[in-house]
Amino acid sequence: MTETSKDNAKANTMWGGRFAAGPDAIMEAINASIGFDQRMAKQDIEGSRAHAAMLAAAGIITDTDAAAIREGLLTVLSEIEGGTFEFSTALEDIHMNVESRLKDLIGEPAGRLHTARSRNDQVALDFRMWVREQTDAAISGLQALIQALLAQAEAGADWVMPGFTHLQVAQPVTWGHHMMAYVEMFGRDMSRFADARKRMNQSPLGAAALAGTSFPIDRHMTAQALGFDAPASNSLDAVADRDFALEYLAACSITAMHLSRFSEELVIWSSAQFRFVQLSDRFSTGSSIMPQKKNPDAAELIRAKIGRIMGAMVGLFTVMKGLPLTYSKDMQEDKEQVFDAADSLMLALAAMTGMVSDMNANVDALERAAATGFSTATDLADWLVRELGMPFREAHHVTGTLVAMAETKGCDLPDLSLDDMQSVHENINAGVFDVLGVHNSVASRTSYGGTAPGEVRKQIARWKEALK
Repeated sequence: MTETSKDNAKANTMWGGRFAAGPDAIMEAINASIGFDQRMAKQDIEGSRAHAAMLAAAGIITDTDAAAIREGLLTVLSEIEGGTFEFSTALEDIHMNVESRLKDLIGEPAGRLHTARSRNDQVALDFRMWVREQTDAAISGLQALIQALLAQAEAGADWVMPGFTHLQVAQPVTWGHHMMAYVEMFGRDMSRFADARKRMNQSPLGAAALAGTSFPIDRHMTAQALGFDAPASNSLDAVADRDFALEYLAACSITAMHLSRFSEELVIWSSAQFRFVQLSDRFSTGSSIMPQKKNPDAAELIRAKIGRIMGAMVGLFTVMKGLPLTYSKDMQEDKEQVFDAADSLMLALAAMTGMVSDMNANVDALERAAATGFSTATDLADWLVRELGMPFREAHHVTGTLVAMAETKGCDLPDLSLDDMQSVHENINAGVFDVLGVHNSVASRTSYGGTAPGEVRKQIARWKEALK
């Protein structure tokens, strides 16, 4: 008998007496998931060990069989981790591959492992545990990125740069304030993953195929052993639910969107036209034809990851949207896109953390740019309201007239003379020049969450404390 025939024979045994012949090649190819779900081997074996221990504690299998199963599963895991395990597509998935190898190792006791469970609750368990692990990894990755941003913010709490709307210079802000904007974004991302983790942390093990089991199992025991808060409360929902994966992908997508926005800024900032930052050679590449080029390829690739990650979310929504309760084979298509999204997100987070840690801000270029585009016009309008008691709408009009005058003269607002200003409104006095410098502008923005260096340092301290 060939190895393929042996595997087919094993597959028939796993399926039971209902099937007289194994799947043909096409059916085997479309039905098998072992090519990707082998990534859940650790979770599968961990779940099986907890299940076997519970079966023995409940008196459903003997302690001797449970010990043999436990040791056999550890051997299987060592073979998989050591790269010596031979996966078979004829055995379809990670569950049947592991169980088949377990039978080779320990014989008859292996057949008792699947008592009081189904592949439906088994895969729901493995996938949930895998996503939970990736959720923890995402939180750790975001913490590292936030730490790198905090370091940049602390170094540049006083550095002045332009704040933009419509990619036009709007008002001066500080470098630290800009970095802290991304700390807030990634902080929300971190909280989304943490919230999703709370909801996903219920164990489906013991729901069996869909209706529970008649064996006297202890689902609370297995849930606790596997780090869950509780067993899932409805057996139908336990095997049919993939909300945990959808929530994870939603959090991944929002995080990737934030990474993409920051990447776009780094691409712009590192250009010859801006020169706001210099990215390290570790995260840049050259050109095959233009020797002067230093391309921000890492930022561009991070910017593109949103397509794959958001595509995975849409893909899984599409798989799940029309499925009646409980399990359908469609749900085999839930994993590959989640695996890809997880890989893409963790790579993007690591690359962004590296870029932020290494990048150098061009402080002089930032300050020069901050002083362009009449960036202190709002400060002038505020001064007219505060010092001269003007209604804001009138102050807005006077300031607009002065901006037009400066534009005609080819200068910026601080370069207008007092006579120029008084030609528009006679009550303007020399005190106006105290608010027209960019440093004066940012120093005045002392409202909570504002760009004043002191306020930025308060937010840095708050986040450092929160991350402890």
